[in-house]
Amino acid sequence: MSTPQHSSTPARSRNPIGGHVPVAGGLAATGISYAREIGAEALQVFVANPRGWATPVGSSAQDEAFRAACAAEYLPAYIHAPYLINFGSHTEVTVDRSVISLRHSLRRGREIGALGVVVHTGSATGGRERSVALAQVRDRMLPLLDELTHDDDPWLLLEPTAGQGASLCALAEDLGPYFDALDRHPKLGVCLDTCHAFAAGHDLAAPGGTKALLDELVTVTGEGRLKLIHANDSKDVVGAHKDRHENIGSGHIGAEPFRELFLHPATEGVPLVIETPGGKEGHTADVAGLKSLRDV
Repeated sequence: MSTPQHSSTPARSRNPIGGHVPVAGGLAATGISYAREIGAEALQVFVANPRGWATPVGSSAQDEAFRAACAAEYLPAYIHAPYLINFGSHTEVTVDRSVISLRHSLRRGREIGALGVVVHTGSATGGRERSVALAQVRDRMLPLLDELTHDDDPWLLLEPTAGQGASLCALAEDLGPYFDALDRHPKLGVCLDTCHAFAAGHDLAAPGGTKALLDELVTVTGEGRLKLIHANDSKDVVGAHKDRHENIGSGHIGAEPFRELFLHPATEGVPLVIETPGGKEGHTADVAGLKSLRDV
């Protein structure tokens, strides 16, 4: 799969910046319009209810219009899979539904031209051992990766969590066993959420903290696996294990770590999407703020 080029604007080529956009009313009709209004150079969408198990087929007309607009405007697009997905669950029905839901998101990714599908890495519920949960991840998720045989299939992007409960993957080091469980599949990548990483214990606000995290991420997963960044500040202090996003520069991470993030070799060409509060006004300000940090 090729990544859209942004040859006309070198700064965009370094890191397209955008946001998660609403799509009620249509992927193209609503999502693309919102992306334009907030000044987005990349976007992320839901293709199903994020808090449900439904697998809607979508609209072929909206899919085509969305693909065409993304291609014409050089907008890399991503899907966020539903939050309920958990391949580490001790409940069989949850795992079965997780397979169906993630397969749906991956299929829809190909249909709308998305470059990646983001999925939370889940947790070992029911008091089960971490190794048992990871073995189940292998059994049920690896076959989905093996189904990604088309040239235009999206990457499957693992998003570590903030470390709540029996999280399978929160710190960068946790990605090692997860990647190993999935045979370091060639279609497997990472979506790094800055708020999650901070909440899990990576102090991005400390001198050299952002570089240390990205260095470790490359060491653990290998070069070229970081495909997307969720750029979110944090309402809570480092290590709080609370997933509460704040606007860029208004939380405990602050603006400077995002400037440092743009300078690291591992982030070259990697899009950033915000998932911050404040509605359209807040999103517009955050996109503009990240651009100003990138373009200095």
